[in-house]
Amino acid sequence: MDILTIVMGVVGLALGAGLMFGLQKSALKNQRKAVLDEAKKDAEIIKKEKLMQAKEKFLQLKEEHDKVIREKDNKANESQNRLNQKENTLNQKLAEANKKDQKVNDIRENLNVQLEVVEKQQTELSALHMKQVKQLESMTGMSAEDAKEQLKEVLINEAKTEAMGRMKDIVDEAKINANKEAKKIVVETIQRVATEQAIENSVSVFNIESDEIKGRIIGREGRNIRALEAATGVEIIVDDTPEAIILSCFDSIRREIARLSLHQLVTDGRIHPARIEEVVEKTKKRIEEEIVETGKRTCIDLNIHGLHPELIRMIGRMKYRSSYGQNLLQHSREVANLCATMAAELGLNAKVAKRAGLLHDIGKVMDEESEMPHAIYGMKLAEKYNEKPDVCNAIGAHHDEIEMTTLISPIIQVCDAISGARPGARREVMESYIKRIKDLERIPLSYPGVEKAFAIQAGRELRVIVSSEKVKDEEASTLAFQISEKIQDEMTYPGQVKVTVIREMRATSIAR
Repeated sequence: MDILTIVMGVVGLALGAGLMFGLQKSALKNQRKAVLDEAKKDAEIIKKEKLMQAKEKFLQLKEEHDKVIREKDNKANESQNRLNQKENTLNQKLAEANKKDQKVNDIRENLNVQLEVVEKQQTELSALHMKQVKQLESMTGMSAEDAKEQLKEVLINEAKTEAMGRMKDIVDEAKINANKEAKKIVVETIQRVATEQAIENSVSVFNIESDEIKGRIIGREGRNIRALEAATGVEIIVDDTPEAIILSCFDSIRREIARLSLHQLVTDGRIHPARIEEVVEKTKKRIEEEIVETGKRTCIDLNIHGLHPELIRMIGRMKYRSSYGQNLLQHSREVANLCATMAAELGLNAKVAKRAGLLHDIGKVMDEESEMPHAIYGMKLAEKYNEKPDVCNAIGAHHDEIEMTTLISPIIQVCDAISGARPGARREVMESYIKRIKDLERIPLSYPGVEKAFAIQAGRELRVIVSSEKVKDEEASTLAFQISEKIQDEMTYPGQVKVTVIREMRATSIAR
């Protein structure tokens, strides 16, 4: 019983399990079918969406393609229209060219006919010419070639004579115009930059209030004077002149240092050797600063830039230097302005000319003694401080120590002579002036044939009278050149000297 019950229970469980499995399988099958159906529906929907997107994309691409095609068609139509227009134009030109060719052919035919006629006439003329030539040869007894040569020679001689006459007229006219224009430029330049000249002396007078102050300046047994002379290098002359002390020195910078130092010592009241050395040293520094400031101010006034500081300092030193009584800085400024104006009139570089004019006498304010001429020394300084070759040559050549290689150089020389030779610009000691005039008259007397020589216009012109029996007309110009060369070699003078040789023939007869 128990076994049967157990078996029946087992069988019941097995049937239940089988039934449950079948039911689960059927449920799973139905669920799978539902999922598949739903998936098919989603796939259909996605397929339709994709088809719609593909159609839209196709339509869009088709529209763009059609647009591109239309644009290309339009361009092709425009190109075709242009080609048609060009073809029509070319056809018209071709038709015109054909017409011209026809005209040219007609003209050519006419020319050929005329050429045949001309050739026939030329043949007849040649025959006639040969006949006439033979007749002339038989009449004159001279061949045609000999006649040609003779005619050529006559024509050449006549042409030479006429050419020489015209050449002389052209040269004379050119000289007149050149002198006229040169004088005009020089006069206008001088008028534009005319300046007054200050006469510099080699002594300065220091005024004092009383003899008591003069005694304090002298010091016990003259020790203050000796200390001041030793510190400044200036000779101090104390004579019987009331209320005045004379400072004598060829160097105006040292003289100015002594004057300013004396002024400060007298104002301060403490005058003894130690104080004198202290004041002189301070004054030297102040003068040096003033020199640099003067150089800078001069360059600014003349609108000259880029100078080396040492050259600027030397320009400032020109203020305290004089040449034949003419202040060197004023002279250099005047020469710079003259050069700039003259260079502008001649179409040259006015800035370079002004720069060279300012620096042309820079060699006169050298710090150390040198045996070189001041023009050469100035050129060396300019080269040392990297000035342009044109400026260096103008500085070195303004007294003809070296050859002039630029057009600026003669301008500097001329303007230097204009500034220095103007009446009143420079002064000389009477003895040296008289000696220079005598030497000037002595030089031409050493030449044969010279009878008399006279220096006129303050030594700026020399008139030489020669014997007409010993010196010929063509020798007079050579003699004038030789005398001028000797004056340049042997003499030193401001400006220039004009040498005029006078030769005259005097025929005398007495009626009785």
